Amino acid sequence: MATLNIVLIEPQIPQNTGNIARTCAATGARLHLVGPMGFEITDAKLKRAGLDYWHLLDITTYPDSASFFAQNRGPFYFFTTKARRTYTEPQYPDGAYIVFGREDAGLPEELLFQNPDCCVRLPMIAGARSLNLSNTVAVAVYEVLRQWDFPKLLNSGRLTRFDWEAAGPSE
Repeated sequence: MATLNIVLIEPQIPQNTGNIARTCAATGARLHLVGPMGFEITDAKLKRAGLDYWHLLDITTYPDSASFFAQNRGPFYFFTTKARRTYTEPQYPDGAYIVFGREDAGLPEELLFQNPDCCVRLPMIAGARSLNLSNTVAVAVYEVLRQWDFPKLLNSGRLTRFDWEAAGPSE
């Protein structure tokens, strides 16, 4: 069973983290929160964004980056606007950690400089600073899961009042 790890280093906005937690819960990805954070894990805004998905969430917290990296081996993929290649280039292996930095500062440049081949970005127009963190995480999660053929996920839905099969083929 494939495992995808989402890592937020020093998240500052509870609503973003709540939205990311919901994405993780809905996709089966594990969430790693690395402190110091700009909110308490019990923050009402965090819980509200995750709504009723918290029982589906596999979440681990760490006091700081040193603790996180000491306890996890990777492979790590660092999402940053400063990367030279796009997020679709790597073939993400089972157990991959996709790592995101603070909303206001991103990941430390020293970390990026030490790992240039593991840094990736979402393409944007010139002059755009960045996408919202929760949107970036969602794009990244679904790219990895697409490469893995969406393991553990339902790939078709059902109408509640109508039957697709009874309607016949669509044109």
